[in-house]
Order: sequence, then C-alpha cells, then structure tokens
Amino acid sequence: MPTRRLPLRGADLILMAMQALWRAGEVSNNALLVVECDGPLPVARVGQALDRFLDDCPWPAARLRRPFPWGKLHWAAGPRADLACPPVHHQVVASPGEVHEALEAELNRAIDPRREPPLRLRIIDGDHTKGMRGGALILTWFHPFMDPRGAQNLLKHLALLDRRDDRTPAGGSPAAFVSPPDPRSYRERGRLARRSRGYIRTLAQVSPVSPGTGLTAAGGARFRSVSVADSASSAGVPRAPHELCLRLALIARAIAELCDRRGLPNVPFLVPIAVDLRPKGEPGPIVGNVLAFHFAQFNRSETIDVAGLARTLWRQLADAVREGHIEASAAAMEFIKHRRLATMLRELPGTASGETFSFNFADIGDFPARSDPFFGRRVVNAYHVAAVMPRPGIGVFFNRCGLTNNLAASWIEGAVNEDEVARIVEIAREGLEWAPIP
Repeated sequence: MPTRRLPLRGADLILMAMQALWRAGEVSNNALLVVECDGPLPVARVGQALDRFLDDCPWPAARLRRPFPWGKLHWAAGPRADLACPPVHHQVVASPGEVHEALEAELNRAIDPRREPPLRLRIIDGDHTKGMRGGALILTWFHPFMDPRGAQNLLKHLALLDRRDDRTPAGGSPAAFVSPPDPRSYRERGRLARRSRGYIRTLAQVSPVSPGTGLTAAGGARFRSVSVADSASSAGVPRAPHELCLRLALIARAIAELCDRRGLPNVPFLVPIAVDLRPKGEPGPIVGNVLAFHFAQFNRSETIDVAGLARTLWRQLADAVREGHIEASAAAMEFIKHRRLATMLRELPGTASGETFSFNFADIGDFPARSDPFFGRRVVNAYHVAAVMPRPGIGVFFNRCGLTNNLAASWIEGAVNEDEVARIVEIAREGLEWAPIP
C-alpha cells in the first residue's frame, strides 16, 4: 500500500512558521486539553479506543514530512499494519501541585512530529491514600496538527468507540475526519489571497510590541488556570458572541497596564482572533487547524474604557465578516504551502526581528458537558491551554464546561513573571464579575 499523505492547512503552516522564528532554541509548540473526571480513568480502555480509531483515521500515528525544501509539508502514514498506536501514559499524584507540575511538563516536552506521533495521552489519578480524588485525561498535541475543537472532536470519537460493540467509525467515513478540498477555482482563490495580502499590509505600519519584546532566549513554558462556577440559570444557555470582545478588551487592559509599567513604546496593539470555519451545528473535522483569522487592532489609550473598546472590537469583527476579510485570510493562507517557513510570515511587520503580535488570545467554544459517560466516568471540567512563543510571551485562553468558566494564562519565563500574570487574571476576574479566586 503506498504512503498516504495529508497536506497541512494554511493555519497549520502559520503555527509552524511562528515556531521557526526561534530556531536557536527548542521552543515547544504543544497544546493541551485537560479533561477532569469524577474518578480514575481506565488506561487500557483509552488505549484500545485510540487503536480502534487508527483503523479509520491514521493521522494520529503519522509523521511530518517535506520531500523538498519547496515541497508541501504533509502528514505521512503507511499501511495500518505499520502504524504504532501512541502510548497512553499513566501517573498517580499525591497533591494538586503535582498535577500542575505534570501539566507544565507536558507543555515543555516539545513534540517532534518528524520523529514521533503528533499527539500523546496521559492519565493522571489522585492517590486516594493521600486524600486525592478523581482523575484526568490530558491530550497533548503538536499544535499544527489540530485545533482545540478538533481535540474535543477526537475525544468524543474515542469515547463513542469505547461504548460501541462494533468497529463502525464514530461519526461517518474517514473523509469526515479531515477538511474537504476547497471547491472554488484557482483564480477565485488567488483573487481572495491577493486581497488579503493587501489588507494585512495596511494593519500595522510599525512592529507591534509585547511583553516578550527584547527577549532573546526562550525560557520554560508556564501556565496558570482558574475555574469559576456560573449560576444555575446559565445551564444550556449559549454565550453571546460579543462576550469574546469583552474578554479581549479586559485582557488588553491588563497587557496595556503591564506595557505602561515597563515603559514599552506606545504603538498600536495587533491581536489575531481565530475564527472556526466548521459549519455551525456540525462537529466538523478533527485533523488540521480549521481556522481563519481576524486581526484586532487598537491603541493602548483605548483600553482605559473597557466597555467602549469591546464595542469597537465588535464593530471591527462585524466589518471584517461583512467585507470578506476573514474569508480572504483563509484563502490566502492556503497559498503559502510552497514557501520556506522563514518566509511564510513576511507580510506581517516585525517578523524579521521575531516580533509577531501584542499577545495571544482565544475564547474557545464550550466543551460539551453531556450526561454520557466518558470512559465510564463523568466529566467534571475541561479546559485548554497552549504554549506560546517567546514573543509575544503570553496568551490567555477562555472556555466553559457546563457551568464552569475557565481561564488559562500561558506564558514564557523571562517574558512575564507570576505576579504579573496574577494581576492579569485579577483584572479579568473583576471585569467579568467572577467570584474571588482562592
């Protein structure tokens, strides 16, 4: 059977290009999805479900390949008999501090997709003799392999396979696990790509600054997560789209305060906002970052009025959708497949010196909190965190699971410190009127 190939999507390549700016050091490009349950999870059943999944979707056991410097980066997977299932590691911990250490170790142990599978799984159980309860499944992946929604879809498929007696693919044919090709003509896509390039070049005439500005060596990846229960009346109520803009405005206020304390140049903020391209109401594919990008731009002085900035950001986003900039950005990213990684970001200002954006931000869709058992257990909470690049040096990620709101702040040592992160979290908590965080 010939080697199977799956080309990387444009957004996947952007994530790889960000990492390529830091060739001098081993910079992690990992992302995590942490699923907390009400009891220990069965290691063998999780491994068996993943092995069954490989019968229909080989890419979790694939390797990253590029035949020539100008060839397409792609995932390569041979015959099923040659595919080794990624192992499911198991760990017993005696304290919440050990759980956090294990998660930060997962962030920092960079996945090399050319030599190992692009994802790994770890199950962490609390030591009952030490008073610990519950368990957690940690899905760690090479971020260009899939996005957080894809990770949620993967775990959903694995849980379905665990409950099924037959070996039917959970959710359809293997083609459902990846995005279909763009049906538009080359000419139409090229027109959109040229339009997007022109638009991006107008966004920022000067390089953005960030908490990581001036950082020359990559430190370790760190993160802090907080979880706050919502009111019972919010059960099943979807979050309003404009909530994203309020949360972004609050984080912008906190980053602006940090920049003011450090005396960083007062230049406009530039923040990428990922837009999920999956059809509404459908789970969509697993593999690939199925994303386009909107670029929020605003002045540091605008962050003083958080409510006003949130309205401005909402208008920017609405205008970008109406004028087709998001659709154009998705088309443009697909045209960088034959570029060298070092030139993929050349339209953005500052990439020659390692500068990219002012900070990273994402408000991820709700993790499904269903009553269906998850490998025989009930999901208590789930949150996402990704390692960020040394510049911008910090990212903040929101999501909700059931009635639990989650915030995860991820940073690079040397770009910010724990006290600065605590201040950012406190500004977000106060602005969102969350209960005090113990």
